[in-house]
Amino acid sequence: MIASEAKLPGPVVSVGAEPSNGVTQLLALWGRGDAVARDALIPLVYDELHRLAKHFLARQRPGHTLQSTALVHEAYLRLVGPSPVHFADRAHFFAVAARVMRHILVVHARARGAERRGGNNLTLVLDEAVAAPAEREVNVVALDDALNRLAALDSRQATIVEMRFFGGLSIEETAAALELSPSTVKRDWIVAKTWIRQCLEV
Repeated sequence: MIASEAKLPGPVVSVGAEPSNGVTQLLALWGRGDAVARDALIPLVYDELHRLAKHFLARQRPGHTLQSTALVHEAYLRLVGPSPVHFADRAHFFAVAARVMRHILVVHARARGAERRGGNNLTLVLDEAVAAPAEREVNVVALDDALNRLAALDSRQATIVEMRFFGGLSIEETAAALELSPSTVKRDWIVAKTWIRQCLEV
């Protein structure tokens, strides 16, 4: 199981700095439950995700909403295209990307909120599977706070929400990345998203 509160490593490594077989090996190790390998993957995608997020955030207009999964998917297409790094396991890439994107967006939202003295923070569009249609736009800081609270109660459920919302993974892909059965992920997902909804309504 992936720990829901893993810290981002300090040094940032360029995506092109590691050979393809190195990434593939890390993915294989992570697939066998090696959390160290998972953390080693994060700097390999951090630079590209950060550049992409910065580009989208710079274009954001007041009142405009942002779909985090769209950023992750665009980054994936770039990383597996002309980049020398090839991600052999899509689910694991999206799991790492989800964690990085959550970190980037929350840092940006908190900084913007501080600049505006608690004013309009970054608003994200939730997947309809997480929120009811009328409640799809949520404050990213509020969502992050809710996920942190959930992680204190059940880290696996918090990770599942993170991977499904920020990474755009399906139930089956989330189960593969966490080495769980789809039925277990589906059960935890139902419980977790209900809990998140209640937190966001407060």
